[in-house]
Amino acid sequence: MRDFGGMIDRTPGEVLRPVSAREIADALRSARTDVVARGCGHSTGGQPLTDGVVLDMRGLASVHEVRDDRVTVDAGATWLELLDATLPHGRTPPVLTDLLDLTVGGTLSAGGVGGASHIHGTQAANVLALDVVTPDGEIVSCSPSRRAELFDAVRAGMGRHGVITRATLRLIPAPERVLSCKVGCSSAAELIQAQRRVRADHISGQVKASGYELKAVVYEGTSPPAGLDAADVEELPYRDFADRMRPDVEELKAIGEWDRPHPWATMILPAAHAAAFIETTMRATTPEDLGLSGVVLIKRFSPGWVPMLRAPSDSVLFGLLRTASPGCRSAEDMAASNRELHERARALGGVPYPPVPAPAVPAPAVPAPRPHTPRPSTPRPSTPRPPATRQAPGGPAPAT
Repeated sequence: MRDFGGMIDRTPGEVLRPVSAREIADALRSARTDVVARGCGHSTGGQPLTDGVVLDMRGLASVHEVRDDRVTVDAGATWLELLDATLPHGRTPPVLTDLLDLTVGGTLSAGGVGGASHIHGTQAANVLALDVVTPDGEIVSCSPSRRAELFDAVRAGMGRHGVITRATLRLIPAPERVLSCKVGCSSAAELIQAQRRVRADHISGQVKASGYELKAVVYEGTSPPAGLDAADVEELPYRDFADRMRPDVEELKAIGEWDRPHPWATMILPAAHAAAFIETTMRATTPEDLGLSGVVLIKRFSPGWVPMLRAPSDSVLFGLLRTASPGCRSAEDMAASNRELHERARALGGVPYPPVPAPAVPAPAVPAPRPHTPRPSTPRPSTPRPPATRQAPGGPAPAT
């Protein structure tokens, strides 16, 4: 079994497809080896792989009550399935990942950065409540006001403190149409400054052969954002925009690039240091370093209150989404370059994305509590504990 990264191969001892939180709890209580929750397997670091027990979360994929301001959804549902359930009600999640074929539980376990994260924060910051099965098999409901330490530990916690089984998420009014605008920038510094200055509902950036490119999308807009001289403007239905990756994915599958190894390097940088870091990196990066279908992403955003993400309040997501294509550098060489890149980022206060999970502890340990918010204590689980769980994340999408 492999994930999208395609560089690690493991054969699980058992694959379970639970259809309830109770079945997950039973599996965790009886396991004497690693237990890993797997959604669509779109990770690149082997997170959904194990020699132990794999929980195929796609058995839990129902969308439950849709209200004006919130929706309750099983963790194994994809964001596309969720969107298709909320759009008939005129509602949408505030933040969507570029690729919608990722599970809700997977991206909440990683953080979930999208084009609207400069306004709404990460997907994990838009969670109202969670149902979680802890590593010792306890089924728990948690929220900012109930079992808050567990709530903060599992969001972007990479499954280390439990398996998310159901989420109640914030909804906002969905636009019917959007105006997508692209404009070139002379440098990473100009692109990152524009991502802060331009008023748009979706902001993202890429580095292409022609240079740095800003994308600004306005919901229900009839003209580009003020101050943006866009040469490439397209109007399209909101759902088509949200699922814009589908044609690209089908093409990559057709030419074989989707199934090649993907040694991705994705990190969150402090905005103050991001431009210099990115420009230095890109000067040293050749087409052979990226692969034939490689993509470079740049996205300025605010993470929101997600302690386990450990991201600066003013962050830039930088991703070298490499593909080990024929005639390009090997996957092993790309992975070695990624390690050096992460070391450079760490020296500047950057953190990897998805986050590296903290070691399992008897009770969830998180950074300092949110200011001015009382924190009820979380009861310490009974011991001895079964082996720690992991929940496989959804990584960034191949393009914006």
